[in-house]
Amino acid sequence: MMSDPRYAWVRQLAALAVLLVVWEAAGHAGYLNPLYMPTPTQIWGALAELFGGGSIWPHMQATFTAALGGLALGIVVGITLGVLAALIRPVAELLEPVMLLLNAIPRVILAPLFVIWFGIGLGSKIALAFILVAVVIFFTVFTGIRQVDKKLVERVVTLGGSRIDLLRQVYLPSVAAWVLGNLKVAVGFAFTGAVVGEFVAASRGLGYLLSFAQSTYNAALMLALVLLIMAVVLVIFALAGRLEKRLLRWS
Repeated sequence: MMSDPRYAWVRQLAALAVLLVVWEAAGHAGYLNPLYMPTPTQIWGALAELFGGGSIWPHMQATFTAALGGLALGIVVGITLGVLAALIRPVAELLEPVMLLLNAIPRVILAPLFVIWFGIGLGSKIALAFILVAVVIFFTVFTGIRQVDKKLVERVVTLGGSRIDLLRQVYLPSVAAWVLGNLKVAVGFAFTGAVVGEFVAASRGLGYLLSFAQSTYNAALMLALVLLIMAVVLVIFALAGRLEKRLLRWS
């Protein structure tokens, strides 16, 4: 059983349990400074306090709204620009250098600029999530269309297919597969953009709470928020994975 790959999750849970027990014991023995490294029970207490008082829900709503808004806009714009650049050379000559430049720099450094442009409200967070997602989706679509089987394209053209037929019957089905295959990456970038934007300047959101925890040296609250964000993203990853499997059965 112990060497069976099917039971890997059992070994992982056992290792996690041992880590938590050792961590808790080290904290109670005084080997860990609670100011810097609180125990698991202290972290759990901070998380329970957030949910128990109901104060977490407006912050989660703000982060989800920014992340999902930026994700939706980024996917739509990234697909559109990627298709246009892949099929129309002048568009590629204009867009590809810009996208390469955006991809070369850490895009999260744009957060302070977006705050200046769009204020500390929801707009700057959506903008940052959008730019992170759009660049990833653009290159996914742009590269994917360029790698479509040329023989398949030639067959459609030989049978009298127009550019619209190519787009509808060859490119768009492939684009759907590429985008769904990279959906997890896009979701991660969307939440990164939303949280970083809130961390830089905001009046609510999980990133705002992280900034508050940092300013008050509340390590238990900070680790609780990190775990919460990780849990939320993992749940969305699982949902995205199930959606990908259902929609890509045809492939």
